[in-house]
Amino acid sequence: MRKAKPKKRIILPDPRFNDVLVTKFVNNIMLRGKKSIAFKIFYEAMDIVAQKMEGEDPLEVWKKALANVTPAVEVRSRRIGGATFQIPSEIPAGRKQSIGMKNLIGFARKRHEKTMGQKLAGEIMAAYKEEGAAFKRKEDTHRMAEANKAFSHFRF
Repeated sequence: MRKAKPKKRIILPDPRFNDVLVTKFVNNIMLRGKKSIAFKIFYEAMDIVAQKMEGEDPLEVWKKALANVTPAVEVRSRRIGGATFQIPSEIPAGRKQSIGMKNLIGFARKRHEKTMGQKLAGEIMAAYKEEGAAFKRKEDTHRMAEANKAFSHFRF
């Protein structure tokens, strides 16, 4: 690479849970720079999770849900001798987290509830129970990597 890597930006913890991971998640929810609305959506989802899953800390439920939808391996396309192979490779920690968040939010947006807070809460609870579309995406990714394990010696 020609240029130096850009510096990592410092992300401040959120006001309610005092957690940096929550702020990263809210930054992924945010559309068109509307951060306060993104925080409202996340906190509404946390309130719904707390209400429906009594006796459990909503932040812990969300963290477990995020861990359940975070993939460990992915397949990358590589052209070798005219043929394209799907080569399984491990994902770096930062990218893992990012993929997990994006999957959780993306599949929450596709759900059929009224508000985004309800959609997000539904997807979080489904991911916590190891079901739902985001968890299925992770399972599919792992299954594809397992199926192409024979090509792992082409790793680059």
